[in-house]
Amino acid sequence: MNKELIIRSSSDSVDFALLKDGKLIELHKEEETSNFQVGDIFIAKIRKPVAGLNAAFVNVGFEKDAFLHYHDLGPNLTSQLKFIKLVSAGKIKDFSLKNFQFEKEIDKDGTITDVINANQSILVQVVKEPISTKGPRISAELSLAGRFIVLVPFSDRVSISQKIEDKKEKDRLKKLVQSIKPKGFGVIVRTVAEGKNTAELEKDLQNLLSRWSAMYKKLPTAHHPSKVLGELNRASSILRDVFNDTFTSIQIDDEELYHQTKDYLQEIAPSKQSIVKFYQSNDTPIFEKFNIERQIKTSFGKTVSMSKGAYLIIEHTEALHVIDVNSGNRSNKATNQEDTAMEVNMIAAAEIARQLRLRDMGGIIVVDFIDMSNPENRKVLFDFLREEMSDDKAKHKILPPSKFGLVQITRQRVRPERNIKTREEDPNNENGEIEAPILIIDKINADLERVLKTHKKVVLNVHPFVAAYLSKGFPSLRSKWFLEHKKWVKIIPRDAYTYLEYHFFDNKGNAITED
Repeated sequence: MNKELIIRSSSDSVDFALLKDGKLIELHKEEETSNFQVGDIFIAKIRKPVAGLNAAFVNVGFEKDAFLHYHDLGPNLTSQLKFIKLVSAGKIKDFSLKNFQFEKEIDKDGTITDVINANQSILVQVVKEPISTKGPRISAELSLAGRFIVLVPFSDRVSISQKIEDKKEKDRLKKLVQSIKPKGFGVIVRTVAEGKNTAELEKDLQNLLSRWSAMYKKLPTAHHPSKVLGELNRASSILRDVFNDTFTSIQIDDEELYHQTKDYLQEIAPSKQSIVKFYQSNDTPIFEKFNIERQIKTSFGKTVSMSKGAYLIIEHTEALHVIDVNSGNRSNKATNQEDTAMEVNMIAAAEIARQLRLRDMGGIIVVDFIDMSNPENRKVLFDFLREEMSDDKAKHKILPPSKFGLVQITRQRVRPERNIKTREEDPNNENGEIEAPILIIDKINADLERVLKTHKKVVLNVHPFVAAYLSKGFPSLRSKWFLEHKKWVKIIPRDAYTYLEYHFFDNKGNAITED
């Protein structure tokens, strides 16, 4: 398995594309204007506690106040508020918590007005970026994420990632962390810490403690509201969260970002530093070179094509996302309807897992798979979908298929969904829109595969622009068809056709229907 990270930089944003065996599975964008990223910590003031919501609205500098629920205050809120007050007044110079006297924990079923007041200073962390008309969702229970561990101040708990299944390894990591953990800090051990030694974990811990101290040094002079600790630059944070030994290549078209990434890899995985490459080309942009632009055009529309002629329809409503699985005009090699449904559903499950990550879809997702009467098949599909989504970093839950073939998924959403417009202005119609022209090639490929199974000689009539795209260059697409199907396709340019119109004919000039 090849895992590649392709990074494209422009004057106002940076795009990150994660490829798995050449297929786009994640797409992220960091914009210069983005001031509220997940993980950022702000010193802010409570604007108004609302007893009815058991929550408070907090001014963090966004046009809409951030939302802070009582359950996101953390049990040691009183200790944190006391520490902030003493540091801001200059009464504490040592930011470690070893000599700090903790206060009593707040009641887990208490009321917001009992613990915080309007105009009170508080440190809060962004847990959900502003989405649509809503302000950021924030938490007062702070955490600092490192490569191998997460540091949780005002806590004493050590917990191990549930994805580490080996009990001996869990016990080893727990003992190791307890031996190096400073007083007053809790630690969550991340999945990538599996098999790591004391020196690697301690280095990560010291780096996080340094960030903690740097944040508190800012407090005495910080105005309210202001960011006192930003997330790492997006390249580093993506590497921190998704990088592992399976990565084979990181390609970057910006020299400064290239050096930043190389330096960060030198810290977290020196043996992998050589996979970072600076991409230089005056002719082909980096996303074109790695076939990413084409995949974006074919993956973000309402209709998503899959192999064997199957396709998905993805609809978005205010309350949820709906995905409909369709078998399409596929050639049915299966012996019965149940086998056909099973084959298409398995293809769809893999594509749905990819689509959820690619678009960063969150909330409630309802998938209408093709009905299957065999309970065994429904279980196989459910297990396969869970396995396909196991690499997804976002928290999610999948319910087994109902008798109607519906699968319900909930997936955590912490950032606005990626929504890329794939329809373009119709050159044949002033007010109309068409699918991105590159999609026509995928449709012709799918239809041609079906047509060639029943016809020895095929003539394709298309618009002159499309005809040139199919027949020019070496090797041309038509040459590739010949190598794959051992049949030569005659292509005739038709001036009368609209841009995306095409038709197949047999050698006698009879139209080949496309049903």
